[in-house]
Amino acid sequence: MSCMSISTDSLGALNVFIQAAETRSFTVTGRQLGVSSSAVGKAIARLEDRMGVRLFHRSTRAITLTAEGQMFLERCRRVLSELEAAELELAQTRARPAGQLRVSLPLVGMLMMPTLTAFMETWPEIELDLDFSDRLVDVIEEGFDAVIRSGEPTDSRLMTRRLGSSGFRVVGSPAYFERHGTPRCAAELAQHRCLHHRYPSTGRLEPWHIEGLAEGALPRTAISSAIEPLLDMAEHGLGIACLPDFAVRAHCADGRLVAVLEDAVKGNAEFRVYWPSSRHISPKLRVFVDFMAETLFASAPEAASFRSSPTGKSSPPEET
Repeated sequence: MSCMSISTDSLGALNVFIQAAETRSFTVTGRQLGVSSSAVGKAIARLEDRMGVRLFHRSTRAITLTAEGQMFLERCRRVLSELEAAELELAQTRARPAGQLRVSLPLVGMLMMPTLTAFMETWPEIELDLDFSDRLVDVIEEGFDAVIRSGEPTDSRLMTRRLGSSGFRVVGSPAYFERHGTPRCAAELAQHRCLHHRYPSTGRLEPWHIEGLAEGALPRTAISSAIEPLLDMAEHGLGIACLPDFAVRAHCADGRLVAVLEDAVKGNAEFRVYWPSSRHISPKLRVFVDFMAETLFASAPEAASFRSSPTGKSSPPEET
C-alpha cells in the first residue's frame, strides 16, 4: 500500500487522517480543523473507501488505528514531511543568504584569507565567525556550521564536499641558497637547515614529501605547530621548509622564495568542507560551500582537475 497513490486533491484528507490518528477523536480533530466531527468522519470514510481498507476501529468512546491504519499513518507522515521540505527548499532559494556562519579551519587556513576575504566581499550580509585550530573538533557538539580540514572523511554524521588538493614544495630564500648552496638530491638535504611542521593533534612531525628521503634524516633547525612561522623563517633565510603549494605559490611567483627538488616532491594534501548532515542546507551555508569549492584552488596550475563543480553549478555533497 502506498499513499503516493493519493492525488494532490486528497492531501487535505491525509491531514485529517493524521490529526484523527493523533487525537484519537473525530470531535477533537474537527475542533482543531474548524469543521464538524461528522465532516471528519465522512472524510475518513471516503479515504477508507478509496484505499479499500479500514483505517480505524470505531467505538462509542474512542477510535484506534488498525494495523493497516498504523502503516498508512507512517507513510502519510513521510509524504507530508517531504512536501514541507520541498516548500522550505523553494523558500530558501528565494532567501538572501545572511546571518552568522561559524567555520572552523586548520591553522594553515590563515593562508586561505584571500579567498575568505573575497567571500565576505561577495556576500556582505553573511557574518563569518572563524576558528583557526588544528585540533579535532566535534562539528555538531561545538555548534559549527562548517569545518574545513585535510584528510579523508570519518564522521558518518557529516556531509562533505571536496574543495581541492595542494601539492608540496621545498622552498628557501634566494639569500639562503646563495649562502648554503642548492640541494641537488634528497640526500643533500641532511646538510641543510630544515624547518619542520609539528601536527598539534598528535605532536608528530609532518614528514617531508620527498621521494627517496629516509625518515628522521633531516636536521631540526626549528619546529612549529603552525605553517605561518615556517613561511616567515624561510623567507628571512633561516632555513628551508616543505610546505603546501598554495601556501608558497605567491612567494615563489614574486621571487621571495625559490622551490628546489621539484621532481622529487610527491604527494598531495586534499582539503574538504564538512557540515552536519541535514535534509535542508541553509542559503548562507550553501553559498559558502559553493564559493570555497569553486574558488579556493582556482588559481592552482591544475585547477580544472581540482574543482568540485563547474562554475555556476553545485555538485552534490557526499555522505561520509
